[in-house]
Amino acid sequence: MKRRTTTVLMAACLALAALPTAHAAEALGEGPYNEAADARVDINQAVAKAGAEHKQVLVIYGANWCKDCLALNRGMGQGSLSHEVNKRFVVVKVNVGRFDRNVDVANQMGVTLKKGIPTVAVLSPEGQVLGATLGGELADARNMGEDAVLQVLAKLGKT
Repeated sequence: MKRRTTTVLMAACLALAALPTAHAAEALGEGPYNEAADARVDINQAVAKAGAEHKQVLVIYGANWCKDCLALNRGMGQGSLSHEVNKRFVVVKVNVGRFDRNVDVANQMGVTLKKGIPTVAVLSPEGQVLGATLGGELADARNMGEDAVLQVLAKLGKT
C-alpha cells in the first residue's frame, strides 16, 4: 500500500510539474489571486514594467472563491482575449479576500467592489488611473464571451 501511495503521489507531482505555473497553482487550490501578496508592491512592479514596455497596467481585483474571477482569469489566458490583453497591458491581480483585503487599494483607485468582482482599473505607465469598471461590468464574466470582455476593456484607459 505504501508503495502504491508513493507512486500515486509521484505521478501527481509529475503532472503538476508539467502544467504552466499558473495552472499548477490553481490545481493546488492556490488560485490566480495570491493571498500572501503585497498588492502595493505588485502594482508598483507592474507600473515599472509597463513604463519599460510602453503599455498600460490592468489591475484586476478578485478572489480565488469567485467563479467569475476564475472564469475571467482563464479567458485572459487563451485565445484572442489573451493576445489583446498581453499586447496592451501588464496585468496584476489583487486579492480582495472576502471583501476584507486590499479594499483600501481599490478605493484609492476609485474602484468600487460593491457591485461585484472581478473589477478592474487601468493605469497609465506612470501609475495614473485612466479608467475603471464601476458598475459590475465584469461581475458576470463566466457568461461573457471574449468580445464582451474586450468591449469593456476598450472603454477603459483611452487617453
